Amino acid sequence: MQGQIEQTAEVSRSWLQLPIHVYIKALVVGVLFVLLFNQEIGSLIYRWQGDSSWSHGFIIPLFSLYFLHHRRNQILALETGPDYIGLFFMLVSIAFYALNLSVPSLHFGYASPLLMLCVLASVVLFLGGRQLLKLTALPIFFLFFAVPLPQGYYFSITMPMRVLAARVSVALLNLVSGVDATVSGVIIEVVYKGQKVEPAIDVAEACSGMRLLMAFVALGVAMAYIYQRPLWQKLVLIAATIPIAIFCNVVRVVITGFIYVFINQQLAQGVYHDLLGLAMLPLAFGLYGLLDWFMSKLFIDEDNVVKEDVIIRKPRYPNSSGTDKQQ
Repeated sequence: MQGQIEQTAEVSRSWLQLPIHVYIKALVVGVLFVLLFNQEIGSLIYRWQGDSSWSHGFIIPLFSLYFLHHRRNQILALETGPDYIGLFFMLVSIAFYALNLSVPSLHFGYASPLLMLCVLASVVLFLGGRQLLKLTALPIFFLFFAVPLPQGYYFSITMPMRVLAARVSVALLNLVSGVDATVSGVIIEVVYKGQKVEPAIDVAEACSGMRLLMAFVALGVAMAYIYQRPLWQKLVLIAATIPIAIFCNVVRVVITGFIYVFINQQLAQGVYHDLLGLAMLPLAFGLYGLLDWFMSKLFIDEDNVVKEDVIIRKPRYPNSSGTDKQQ
């Protein structure tokens, strides 16, 4: 007889089943949170609007809301209650936030939005308890991807990426007959058929790939969170987003260099340059999907394998009367 696996159907729940006082409490807490951090929220929105490298910040909160909705059955099934450790962390985080703003010698701009996220997590812990925080931890800290890095850190990350892209571009350009390309930092100088290409190619900060890197890592975390996989496979998929994003940006810079030298300089600038950057997203997702498919085929989850019952037959031995006897 074949073994059977019992599965318990998860009851589908709706946010509308929550009592009205929960919505009132959430509204009051939300208003107080916005009033406390209105300056920080306004600064983030201004940065998202003015800096294309962080324009993806507008969609990050939408992903967090989707994550909450994705886990709604587990969240709504909880019996929540206050945890006063959350109150302690909330007060400590607010105190550090106030010190960071009011004391010039302690001011560090990047700390303010991070402390805002700490306050949000502390409020959830205080009002809902540890199990609620466990289910909402990733949606809360996923908002980190919407927080712009400090300019110094941003430059220290993007500069090596720009140099790498410039060096790979020069190496590939030099494979073409009649091309003599050299690189100095992030400036590529090209001599084609004895004529120097003017102006030189500048692998600017916009070409560093930081925008693609941050957005793609965020999406990688999102997909790893949603899909049911072993933890180690999720970590591999998240880690793979970094080299994939860097590779795609190198491809972008190389293609831009070839267009600039051999086709038309105008097609390597402005809106065409931006469109080429968008074209790297399908390439990045294709490589990510290929890795995901490879891991799904290479490793089989034992929990999904149906095990058949094994029937063992005992040998028969002849007895003294001449008939078979089963032992």
